[in-house]
Amino acid sequence: MTTEHPNSPQGYKTPVGILGVGHFVPDEVLTNAELAKFVDTTDEWIVGRTGIRARRRAAPDQATSDLAIEAGRRALEAAGTRPEDLDLIIVATMTPDCPMPATSSIVQHKLGATRAGGFDLNIACSGFVYALITGAQFVASGTYQRVLVIGADCMTRLMNWKDRSTCVLFGDGAGAVVLGPVASGYGMLGIHTGVNGAGGPSLTVNAGGSRMPSWSEGVKPSDFYLQMEGPEVFRFAVSVMGEAALKALDNGGLTPEQVSLFIPHQANARIIEASRKRLNLPPARVFSNVENYGNTSCGSVPLALSEALQQGRIQDRDLIVLVGFGGGLSWASAAIRWGGQPGSG
Repeated sequence: MTTEHPNSPQGYKTPVGILGVGHFVPDEVLTNAELAKFVDTTDEWIVGRTGIRARRRAAPDQATSDLAIEAGRRALEAAGTRPEDLDLIIVATMTPDCPMPATSSIVQHKLGATRAGGFDLNIACSGFVYALITGAQFVASGTYQRVLVIGADCMTRLMNWKDRSTCVLFGDGAGAVVLGPVASGYGMLGIHTGVNGAGGPSLTVNAGGSRMPSWSEGVKPSDFYLQMEGPEVFRFAVSVMGEAALKALDNGGLTPEQVSLFIPHQANARIIEASRKRLNLPPARVFSNVENYGNTSCGSVPLALSEALQQGRIQDRDLIVLVGFGGGLSWASAAIRWGGQPGSG
């Protein structure tokens, strides 16, 4: 497969677009007022610093695969695609059900996607956009026709509920898309990815891997919680999100003025506002649902995309830009011309 730019899909053999979108969140709504009952915080403190008013929390018997399966099922329905017609399933997550088997294997079986291969992708909150770009390569090359990409996380499983600097930020949720060939001029027009590994220690879950297995001498319960150097991550996010969007646009020969809707990772309202200003977009061209869900990690961008579509914020031929950032430190972005689906004219 040849490309016109080393980081641009303009030379794809087959244009690749999104054929269907779906999302799913757990039933339990955990408001700021409820958090304040067991954590030293207030609704005013949380809203003022993050814009978050509530988040969803998975039930004790729910795991990441349960959220992923339902989001995937809804995306398939929206795309008019049967599970048995899928060629590949990619699940972006940093909270898999277990180290093995992969969450994608569980999803494949329970969806009944008997022909599909699958794998998990973990690059924290950037995961969905990375998985979207990865899945597109299989369609673009002509290898596969239908790829299900899911972003799902149960972030509340990693929270120290006494640490107000982290536990107020995260929630559980999932979103999914079905990728397939679209008409020329539609679909993914520009992409960009990046990692700054030097910043990795600022956002971590230290235990549970090969470096610090659960049985390690001196391992503490707190080592299994998400640890974050808030100010450093905030500075990184503010600097990278707008720049990543600009690079995806530039790689597709596009400009911010052409953007119909910007859908950033839903981590913090202040970060979203900073990236909006960097792109010089009016508020009406930025989508945010962080107020209702908090940061759902890999579920964030597809959940927002799904709700934007439900609300009529995306129309045929609209140019949308998706951006994720997260642990690693990592980032990824994609510029997509909406529509051009088979049978859409």
